[in-house]
Amino acid sequence: MRKSTHLAVSSAAAVLAFCAFTALGTVPTTGAAARSAPAGRPVTAAGPDSPTLPLTRSATSTVIAPGVTETSLVVGRTNTADAWTVQVNQPLTDDGPYARATAALGPKARADRLAAALRAKGYAPRVEEVRTPAYADRPAGTLGWTVRVGRYADRPAAAAALAGIAKAGFAGENRYTAQDGTDAEALQRVFVLRVDFKQFTGRVDSDFGPSVDATEHLTDLVTSTRALGGINAQWSADSGAPLGLYVKDGRLLSAATQGRGGVRMARGGRELDVDTYSTQITVSVGGATREIDGINRIPGEIWNCGGVGGDQPTEHPQQDFKCTDDSELVRFTSDWTTPPTGAGAEVVLDRDDRVTAVNRTRGAKPPAGGSTIQGIGEGAQWLIGHARTGARLRITQRVLDGSGHDIPLTPDTTILQVGPTLVRDGLVSVNAVGDGIIREGIDQTHTYNWVVRGNPRSMVGIDEQGRLLLVVVDGRQVGWSSGLSITGGAELMKSLGAREALNLDGGGSSVMVTTGSGIINRPSDTTGQRSLSNVLLVRPNAAGR
Repeated sequence: MRKSTHLAVSSAAAVLAFCAFTALGTVPTTGAAARSAPAGRPVTAAGPDSPTLPLTRSATSTVIAPGVTETSLVVGRTNTADAWTVQVNQPLTDDGPYARATAALGPKARADRLAAALRAKGYAPRVEEVRTPAYADRPAGTLGWTVRVGRYADRPAAAAALAGIAKAGFAGENRYTAQDGTDAEALQRVFVLRVDFKQFTGRVDSDFGPSVDATEHLTDLVTSTRALGGINAQWSADSGAPLGLYVKDGRLLSAATQGRGGVRMARGGRELDVDTYSTQITVSVGGATREIDGINRIPGEIWNCGGVGGDQPTEHPQQDFKCTDDSELVRFTSDWTTPPTGAGAEVVLDRDDRVTAVNRTRGAKPPAGGSTIQGIGEGAQWLIGHARTGARLRITQRVLDGSGHDIPLTPDTTILQVGPTLVRDGLVSVNAVGDGIIREGIDQTHTYNWVVRGNPRSMVGIDEQGRLLLVVVDGRQVGWSSGLSITGGAELMKSLGAREALNLDGGGSSVMVTTGSGIINRPSDTTGQRSLSNVLLVRPNAAGR
């Protein structure tokens, strides 16, 4: 039953996940679907044998290649009780101005004061509790209280109401209640690309555009690499570079958000593990050693935080938040186009890490096979004081798992750090605090919007049979798909049979592409698919990029 005054994460995702799992298991086993289809010649399997569970409206499977199957599910329905409403923002302090308020929720007393102020203006507000479920590292509890006004049949009516509320001296935005995560029958579109390595002879790995800091559309990457399909992978910084640990073909291209979840793949995707990861990177010369703070990112800017060496305001992971550090060393590999310019210092290294130049400004392009190390603040002073032209620097790079063990960076190793973790050893396991999806501080707007509410999601996992699961759920589209909470995504992956699963970048970045069909889901941005920092691709043979 829907509870309009209690915005808790419900069993909606569990019901959806059960239906999706059943649907994947009851694809027709006779006729075209049972026969292997040549690569690039999809065969659709649907019809009277499709599942008829109460919440499953349709399930269609397409054989992309032997061992590679895409299943599209329409689950649930549009609930006539759902409506557009106005969320009235709260200030971050008790005496803050309502007209410039930005918080979606706050403490009960603050929400009650806002509601009283709205009543004084003739409105009839609702004060609704927002709760979070129990996570692996945080108990269930109240996240805060949100204030809403009205129920409207469509967005234009809600927008008109919001304009009136703003004129009365309040700030806010429109919401659609189906995306609150409380409706067990909310309409969802789920897309699963399943790779059975008992039949599939190719590989699954990561790729990116022409450089590590240049984004590219998934459709273009699928076409240029002749892949069978793929989905989006990591978040990207303003520069276009991926955020968090990124290892491709055994090469460390981005340092870790320390202690955050990630997925490691080897043997072309046949070996997959979800764990927490960290990196230890140092440079030594003449008996002096200094920590390298990052790889292929803007010095001083640590998006998602989780850095090392005095970052402010925290060294703990914080989703979609930028920490800063005015004293850093950052290494740029030749995978980056042109590193940032500015004050500081840098050294240019050849492929043997021998210093070919020491510069008192930043911006030199790394030579082929070589790198540069940029320094700002004390980091710049360290470079000037220790690096000399002709000297060979000793650079050590370690990638550690959650138990502190070194991960060998073999040529077939891919690691993508995104998160949070969703499933570990077959059990739902979301590290909300450790992965930084619960914000530090009093403003929990991001947590509410990104974690609790329904959103488009992309996920990766592996089941007990060793089959790889690439999953996209559309969201934030009225009449098409509501989207899932983080916990909802975890429950879905578990019910799809995943023994290990990880959340990837989502929202407007969630996209799935297959050869011959192109984009098979509906990205939530009105402009269509986003340009991505990197992706996961299903390749028809073992040849890498």
